[in-house]
Amino acid sequence: MIEREPADGGQGRSNHILLSIIGSVINHLGTNSKTKLAISLITLDMKGAKGKGAAKRDALKPVDDRKVGKKKAPASKGKTKAAKDPNKPKRPPSAFFVFLEEFRKTFKKENPNVKAVSAVGKAGGEKWKSMSAAEKAPYDAKAAKRKTEYEKLMKAYNKKQESEADDVEEESDKSKSEVDEESGQDDEDDDDDEDDD
Repeated sequence: MIEREPADGGQGRSNHILLSIIGSVINHLGTNSKTKLAISLITLDMKGAKGKGAAKRDALKPVDDRKVGKKKAPASKGKTKAAKDPNKPKRPPSAFFVFLEEFRKTFKKENPNVKAVSAVGKAGGEKWKSMSAAEKAPYDAKAAKRKTEYEKLMKAYNKKQESEADDVEEESDKSKSEVDEESGQDDEDDDDDEDDD
């Protein structure tokens, strides 16, 4: 059997397909009133389109996202940050930040009305740039001292972490029965007690 082309050149069939697609989009997006309004305007425009290719041209026009309302994709759960260890030592400040600690105090005494943190940082940066190497030397020495203290603390911290990791590995290498024997528990006695109930 041979299918005949409708008199409108297949326009009715393509409109029907587009309307069903629009209906599924409405169901997917929800009951947002702006969304319904935008979809109904598109539908009315398609129904009122005249000529053979008018519906195709209108259907291919890009839709303004503000009218339709975009749904945001759910946040991906692929990568999560590892929790920071509160016992880990903080990194030492650089010579500039050692300088800035002192500069901040003097700047606030000289300019009590300035409350912006950015103003303090900007003024400190300008002063640091204008200082000579001899003027920066005491701050470099303080920063180096703090760095050596930090390295000592990190060595102690890393040793502690390694010893904890070794303890965990030893426990995981033992079978359940070995752990029970060490703690003095016997699973069979527990099972017998349950049977008596």
